[in-house]
Amino acid sequence: MWSYLPILIAIIGGVAVVIQARFNGMMDRGMGTVESVFITYGLGGLIIALVMVALRGGNLTAFRTVPWYVALAGVCGLLIIGAISYSVPRLGLAAAFTIMVTTQFVLGAVFDHFGWLGGELRPLNPQKAAGILILILGVWLIVRE
Repeated sequence: MWSYLPILIAIIGGVAVVIQARFNGMMDRGMGTVESVFITYGLGGLIIALVMVALRGGNLTAFRTVPWYVALAGVCGLLIIGAISYSVPRLGLAAAFTIMVTTQFVLGAVFDHFGWLGGELRPLNPQKAAGILILILGVWLIVRE
């Protein structure tokens, strides 16, 4: 049976990203990029720690079962929040997200094509290449002044 729950959760996540970006941009203007990232991660870390305590500690011992370098996802998260905090007040939400999401699609297609970082090999085909070119054209249309 097909469920609408994953779609609803994705929509909620999309809404949260836009709201977070606006708030991070406001903090960036008021106190700086590094400080806004600290506040975001500090509060987020505190909340997830409380959730883990409520769930009796979670399962952090399972971390031993994954490669050590996957912890670098936290560094990527810092870069994402920093990039959002810095770019949104300077470019606007639409332009900043257009650039970031298009970059994700392009790099995602490259990673899929080569199967990088343990992903399944999904070769780039003419249809995907055309889609990427359309995305890049979209960036140009949205960002140009």
